[in-house]
Amino acid sequence: MRAAQEGDTVAFGKLYDRYVDIVFRYVLFRVGDRELAEDVTSETFLRALRRITSVTYQGRDVGAWFVTIARNLVLDHVKSSRFRLEVTTGEIRDSERVEAGPEQQVMTKATREALLGCVDQLGDDQRECIVLRFLQGLSVAETAAIMNRNEGAVKALQHRAVRRLAQLLPTELR
Repeated sequence: MRAAQEGDTVAFGKLYDRYVDIVFRYVLFRVGDRELAEDVTSETFLRALRRITSVTYQGRDVGAWFVTIARNLVLDHVKSSRFRLEVTTGEIRDSERVEAGPEQQVMTKATREALLGCVDQLGDDQRECIVLRFLQGLSVAETAAIMNRNEGAVKALQHRAVRRLAQLLPTELR
C-alpha cells in the first residue's frame, strides 16, 4: 500500500489483482447485473487510484477501503434517477434485456442463480449475515442489532461468509 501511495504502479496493480474479485463479487451481489458490476468495479479502482495518496494506511487490510468505495458507487447508482426509472418502468427493463440479447439474459440469470445457490450453501448465521449486509444493504450496526450480536462479531461473521462464498463460487464466476 505504501509503495502504491508513493506512485508505484506495479504495487497498485498488485492491490488490484488481490482485491478485484472481492469487489466485483460484492458489487454483483448488490446490483445483480454483470455488465454494471464490471463498470462499478472499474470505477472503484479508478477512484481508489485517484485518492490513494489521501488514505491513511495503518497496516491493515485495505480490502475494506476498496469495498467501501464500491458500496458508495452502488448507493449512488441506486439513488440516481436512471435507476429509479429502471426499477419502476417494466417496459424499459424488458427492452433493455432484449437489447442485451438472449445470450446475455441467460448468462445474467445463470450468474444470479449460481450466486444465490452458493449463499444457500452457507450456514444459517453466515447466510443471514450475507443477506442482511449485501442483499438488503444494511449496515454492520443494523445487522448486529437484528442478529443480536455486537458489531465485531458481525464483521468477523461476514468475513468468514465472504471467504466461504469465494470457495463455493464456480471457477467461471471468480
